[in-house]
Amino acid sequence: MRRRPRVSARLQSIIDPTLEKPLLHLHAAINVDSFWNAVQDVMEAALPTRFIGLTLQHSPIFPRIAKSTEKLSGSFFPIAPIEKYFKAHPHRNVVFIGDFYSDKSHFRRSSFYRDCMMPINGRCAIGLFFWDFRRLLAAIIVVRSVQQGELSRCEMRLVRHLHFQFQTALGRLRLLERERAERVTFEQFMRRVPLPTVLLRWNLRLVYRNQAAAEFCAVWQRGFSGARFIKLKAPLPPEILDRCRVLKKRWKDLRRLALTPGNLRDEIVRHPTRRDLRATVSLKQISSAAVARPHFLVEFESLLSSARGSRRLGASLSHLAQLTRREQDLTRLVCDGRSNQEIADESGLSLETVKKHLHSIFQKLEVPSRSRLITLMR
Repeated sequence: MRRRPRVSARLQSIIDPTLEKPLLHLHAAINVDSFWNAVQDVMEAALPTRFIGLTLQHSPIFPRIAKSTEKLSGSFFPIAPIEKYFKAHPHRNVVFIGDFYSDKSHFRRSSFYRDCMMPINGRCAIGLFFWDFRRLLAAIIVVRSVQQGELSRCEMRLVRHLHFQFQTALGRLRLLERERAERVTFEQFMRRVPLPTVLLRWNLRLVYRNQAAAEFCAVWQRGFSGARFIKLKAPLPPEILDRCRVLKKRWKDLRRLALTPGNLRDEIVRHPTRRDLRATVSLKQISSAAVARPHFLVEFESLLSSARGSRRLGASLSHLAQLTRREQDLTRLVCDGRSNQEIADESGLSLETVKKHLHSIFQKLEVPSRSRLITLMR
């Protein structure tokens, strides 16, 4: 009979079936709260504990986040002893809290023992520390009661395995937080851009388009008179998607010839019947990685600044881009001649809320009255 490999047997002894579901929740965490809940579930399933504390600073410019299963009179994170210990023992991952002090008597006289260990009848405490190069990113403090006793060798092996799991989940959480922050910043910037702009991925999936671009797509496909009746956002015109495919083929051809595709000329797409409407399609390398595939940036514009339709497009779309989505909806209702009460009934808002929104619209667009607002949007 073939003997099972020692490594797989060791892993099987570490990963208990009761940990599978909590670990799945851990690696599915999308924010600090869901990560904290998953940490509690994992530790509860892994070994008996009296207290769990989490301290996290995923960005050096943000304040440190502290969460714990119980409120204590003192801090469960002894900053001064930890800093002193890690100067002599950098980047340790799993450490007994008592090791931060010179001896057992010094530990029992410390404020951590007095304020955190004694109130919950704690026997031993262990810390799991997570590093980002030289910066301490996060720590999980676990306290065991006198009845639960010291950690056994098998439990210590399990704790070290869980450290790797927590480290992986934290890395994913930081990546999600960074992407979320970049996306919010990008969207806030795009809302202030009056030029109708669209960003597409390499597979031509929509990343973002501002409100002005959504309006322009409707005008491109339905004309000025028909665009105002489109309730949903109009899809991107097929002529523009076809031109994106042309650019994609050129980019691939250049890469196949081992040439730098950074000098590809922008593509101009004109409306098939209205020559005053056009779009510029260009490739943008969003990622800093040279092997990453670029995105498609689409910018719409009208060439006839003197035409009535163009004035309406250039003015109304750029003004609408300054407003929130709620304010844009209320502006359209005002331009349809609705009273404040009619707007409140249709939008499901109170009359007072409608007045506050209209006051904000008048301030942003610098108009003194409803009539001037209607004139501005025409």
